[in-house]
Amino acid sequence: MKPHIPLLLASSIISSFTLSGCVATDNTSGNTNSNQEISVAPARAENAYLSREQAFLRSERVSAVDYDLTFKLTGEESFSATSIINFDLKDTNSPLTVDLDEASITKLVVNGHTLSAEQIKANYNKWFITLAAKYLKTGHNTVAVSFDRKHSTDGEGLHRFKDPVDGKVYLYSHFEPAAAHQMFALFDQPDLKANYQMTVTAPSNWHVFSAMKETSIEKHGDNNVWQFDRTLKLSPYNFSLHAGPYQKWQDDSAKYPMRLFARQSVASQVKPEDWFKYTKAGIEFFENYYGVDYPFRKYDQVLVPDFLYGAMENAAAITFAEGGFLTNGEMSRSQRQTLASVIMHEMAHQWFGNLVTMKWWNGLWLNESFAAFMATLATAEATEFTNVWRTFYARGKQGAYRADQSVTTHPIEVPIPSSANAFDNIDAITYSKGASTLNQLRHLLGEETFRRGIHNYLTTNAYKNAVLDDFIGSLAKASNRNLDTWKQEWLYKAGVNSITANYQCEGGKITQFELLQTANEKFPTLREQRVQLGLFNIDNNKFELNKKVAVTYKGKSTAVAELVGSMCPDLIYPNYEDWGFVKVNLDDRSFATVKEYLSKVSDPLLRSMLWQSLWDSVRDGQLPLNEYLTVALANISSESDYTILGQVLRQISSAKAYLNRTHGADHEYVKATSRKLEDLAWKNTLSNTGNKNNLRRWFGVYRSIASSDQALNNLLKLLNGDLTVENLTISQDQRWNIIGQLSRFQHPMANTLIAEELKKDSSDTGAKSAIYAEVVTPDVKVKAKWLAKIQDKDTDLPFSKIRIAMSALYASEQVKLDEMTADDRIASLSAIDKANGHTFMRSYAGLLIPATCTQNSVDRLEKAVKELTDLTAGTRRSLLVNLQEDQRCVMIKNKMSIH
Repeated sequence: MKPHIPLLLASSIISSFTLSGCVATDNTSGNTNSNQEISVAPARAENAYLSREQAFLRSERVSAVDYDLTFKLTGEESFSATSIINFDLKDTNSPLTVDLDEASITKLVVNGHTLSAEQIKANYNKWFITLAAKYLKTGHNTVAVSFDRKHSTDGEGLHRFKDPVDGKVYLYSHFEPAAAHQMFALFDQPDLKANYQMTVTAPSNWHVFSAMKETSIEKHGDNNVWQFDRTLKLSPYNFSLHAGPYQKWQDDSAKYPMRLFARQSVASQVKPEDWFKYTKAGIEFFENYYGVDYPFRKYDQVLVPDFLYGAMENAAAITFAEGGFLTNGEMSRSQRQTLASVIMHEMAHQWFGNLVTMKWWNGLWLNESFAAFMATLATAEATEFTNVWRTFYARGKQGAYRADQSVTTHPIEVPIPSSANAFDNIDAITYSKGASTLNQLRHLLGEETFRRGIHNYLTTNAYKNAVLDDFIGSLAKASNRNLDTWKQEWLYKAGVNSITANYQCEGGKITQFELLQTANEKFPTLREQRVQLGLFNIDNNKFELNKKVAVTYKGKSTAVAELVGSMCPDLIYPNYEDWGFVKVNLDDRSFATVKEYLSKVSDPLLRSMLWQSLWDSVRDGQLPLNEYLTVALANISSESDYTILGQVLRQISSAKAYLNRTHGADHEYVKATSRKLEDLAWKNTLSNTGNKNNLRRWFGVYRSIASSDQALNNLLKLLNGDLTVENLTISQDQRWNIIGQLSRFQHPMANTLIAEELKKDSSDTGAKSAIYAEVVTPDVKVKAKWLAKIQDKDTDLPFSKIRIAMSALYASEQVKLDEMTADDRIASLSAIDKANGHTFMRSYAGLLIPATCTQNSVDRLEKAVKELTDLTAGTRRSLLVNLQEDQRCVMIKNKMSIH
């Protein structure tokens, strides 16, 4: 799975169900001796989640699972289905539960015994069906469940979407971590892999697709009946069903047939040639790297609306959030690189996650870490985006560093007591720290050794479930090295270490050199890893690399005798070429060099890392924000590298948001800096018309920071066609972005523009963009109206639109509006947390817990942390993170030397 691209969030939590236990009083498979002690599974709590203990008890009893599924899909709000579950049962000492969420069961047959309506009612709690022990048999069992159920509308289960443009209905499924029971009756846990055979009746103008290719399509009146071949062994969350009048593209030039699907109304915004190019390249790369053939017979990909995340690796039928991959014109380099990387990420899962699957959700990190690592490697080696490791450094890895320094940091692998907690810790640590850890392990063991260990792991555990020790054991065997200490230090201990070069020079030569490693006092683990030291000198106003040394360091201090006698450097970078996962603290001489000569550094990765060091110094309270902006504004116009330009412009945008919160948009320094940023962005927009990619970067920043009358009127002229910039296309998405910015700063034409544009663009994207533009306006009544809608559990708006409203409610400069409802939002947080599910609360708590960068705001959050003791784990994490970020904001404010 790929986290949702715009929010880089982690993911969703869904219901699941298990064993309910009592002593068997009647056993059709044989009487039990009354003097013999019977092993009884403990009763399962009456709630929507599955505990690890209950899951393992169930998988100890149940095996050889096979599903025969029948669905009737009409496009209406509900669907009908029958699940026939064949399985072997080890004992009949206790009842057994089958997972099925919020369904209306019409028939239930257990081993030929048909239960009455009263019996069904007594044994189904809307979360799971309890099968009495007296109906079960030791050995083979068959359970058939027929039911009706409403389609989901929150992105989980079998989701239904009605296109506002043409009224066509589209369905897609999403099950991770445990939402398959929202579509059919099953044992919904990853270690009960099964085969699936499926029959689907659907309207005759629909496509239906799943993990296997259809074997036949027969016409039955206005419907078609689709038969699908029996799948290979899959965990429930890897199975899928997608159906609707999708536009289909097909390419048979690869080893396996490739198909792409999208809604008809957005088909013109899809570039299938790019999808097929990267898919074909990826399959070839992964088969070669893993040394294992692609496990499935075809490769389908589908763009879907209202999706909760970036993408999902369903076996051979991968779903993608369409918003991140549709384009009204030519795709930018950044968009194409993102497309390639996400395709590679989900493709890596087809082996690592689908072919070999974790036993329980504590192993989900390895799926995602490995996919993030392999996606970057594959994109770098199999596509034109050879510098993607720099993008990984500037984006994913920085997110991991921040998360690992957060108050809510956690080890890469953590216990997961229940399916309710499956995604509690799915974050940048899971994805990017894990990927960085695997990458540095590759450097530590050597490329070929690492690759051989991966191959052996996949071949040994194919179509099975595995645990961490299986993976580490395979690498240890391949390298002939004990990795137990490495595993404990890196996977079971939280926190990021820092390294600093400590050296002495005399007569222009190094006389003593050591690497110093430190750790946070709360997370004191010191780790071993291999890095490179880069030593640079200024020569004729240019940076020159004088020496590069690979060092394996551990403990507090590692002497590097090899550097003694080398020329005394102007700059030392102790993680040159980014082998390690470690925070670099520059020594004083190096830091001074960076501030003066940053634009002279020719090595793009080093330049990127030095820019990051400056920004980290701001966030750590070492460098005043205004001094960072002085350096950034003096150097950014000369930055021609596309990746670094994006990195630094994001930092500058973050700096502007900090200024809005620390001093307010009306502060003289903030206003002056805003005008400088506007002028700089507009000037560079006009000067980059010959470079479309950099042009888009600069205009994107200009559009997002425009607040003066002149800048807003420029945007309006561009919108109306009264002003044009060579090679700048004002696409439909750009039109909505401009209208949103005009509304954000209450341009007098904003409301009229929203209404007029919505008439021109009635698409789902248009409706969401109009909501954003309305909500972001700095109007007290508008804010109150939308906050009430967001907090109304019975709202008729789909969650995808509610989430858009949340993101627009309080822009960074709207601190006074934010404060008006801040106390009420804190006071109601526990009640809202209780009333809503994890999916809603991840967005609500992340976006709407107030943090307004004052000491009063910090005090309010500290009080909430102490008093709101009944919050769910995820919401409490968000509260703690908001407190920490508010404290950071106040620290940055106090560090600045402006008045």
